[in-house]
Amino acid sequence: MLVSGGVDSATVLAIARRRGFDCHALSFDYGQRHRVELAAAAAVARALGACEHRIARIDLRALGGSALTDDIDVPKDRSPGEIAGDIPVTYVPARNTIFLSVALGFAEVLGSADLFIGINAIDYSGYPDCRPEYVTAFETMANLATRSGVEGTRLRIHTPLIELTKAQIITRGRELGVDFGLTFSCYDPLPETGRPCGRCDSCLIRARGFAEAGVVDPAGRK
Repeated sequence: MLVSGGVDSATVLAIARRRGFDCHALSFDYGQRHRVELAAAAAVARALGACEHRIARIDLRALGGSALTDDIDVPKDRSPGEIAGDIPVTYVPARNTIFLSVALGFAEVLGSADLFIGINAIDYSGYPDCRPEYVTAFETMANLATRSGVEGTRLRIHTPLIELTKAQIITRGRELGVDFGLTFSCYDPLPETGRPCGRCDSCLIRARGFAEAGVVDPAGRK
């Protein structure tokens, strides 16, 4: 179970637990400027009963090319139309492919045939690795590239949120008892406090989701 510390992965973890899965949570310290999300991921994993929470360290700053890992300004105060437009500079090259590949190796070690990820193709920032066709292609590759797949244990990638809006995700999470006050979504936390900026795409998508769900965000500006 990939757990970032945000709304989506917390909801997916709750869904997996409700379905009866024993969940091994995996997060990534990849040189992101919003590294504070790792503390949120740990809190979410504990609260939702994960068997364990591991952090894999892969420094994507060595590659650069993203506002999340390089000296590039994070876009602020964009309209919904702008957010849904071109792929933004907060896209981290090949991030989900790298993360899923590591998670795939972890699944093999655990003897697991199920991998959960909280990607979404509706309310997202235009990232190409959040689309259903990407997940289908990766799952095909995973079953060709692993010992377990070759020996007949087919890996399945679960994406229960992929066709939900952010408001629907929040509603589902509340139904499952997710404490969204533990989660963190900001791309560019304020350096002096670590609090969300309230202006980046991720903060704006989160705020709009809670507003459309008719729910007060318990994290506020935390």
